[in-house]
Amino acid sequence: MRQNPSFVLGDTAELRRLIDQNPWVTLVSSTPDGLVASHYAVLLDDSREDLTIVGHVGKPDDLIHGLGQRELMVIVQGPHGYISPGWYGDGPAVPTWNFISAHLSGVPELLTADENLAVLDRLVARFESGMPQPRLMWERPNDADFVHRLEKGTVGFRLTPSRVVAKRKLSQNRPDDVVETIIGELDAGSGAYGDARLASEMRRDLDARRSSR
Repeated sequence: MRQNPSFVLGDTAELRRLIDQNPWVTLVSSTPDGLVASHYAVLLDDSREDLTIVGHVGKPDDLIHGLGQRELMVIVQGPHGYISPGWYGDGPAVPTWNFISAHLSGVPELLTADENLAVLDRLVARFESGMPQPRLMWERPNDADFVHRLEKGTVGFRLTPSRVVAKRKLSQNRPDDVVETIIGELDAGSGAYGDARLASEMRRDLDARRSSR
């Protein structure tokens, strides 16, 4: 991902928030047969305060990626959306795309069966918590045999990235009044391009930049 000093995202707390709020990621590996990609949910490692993540892949994706043997890139994609040149005012302009994303790269560590079970339990609890009647992993109608069979079909991993490239492109190169207009258009659901999540991220970034001046 090409960097631009104006758009670098390097704050660990903000990167943790990005990962926590956007857990559906893309795993990319370079293999002897070429590039391979898979898609899975991950979580921040709750025993750490850095950018270490935990997750799992279904077999045989562990073999396809060479999990634990070579570098893995995890792509985290936050809110993103189209920005119309009409939102910039009357001057010359072209469309662009605002976004937040991070690439976390490193060689993952494979988890033990018990560690993998704990991660699977956390994943289920995380996403079931929003349901009116959560179905947690160890609760009926599941039983222990079913859960252990489930675990055997997966391979858990922990990745502490050795390289992080992250970018937050939210119209920081535009005057505040133009950014306010873009936020308003996104919030108002203008045409097909309304996006409340992207508007919220732009508002958060603009307010932070104003407070630091």
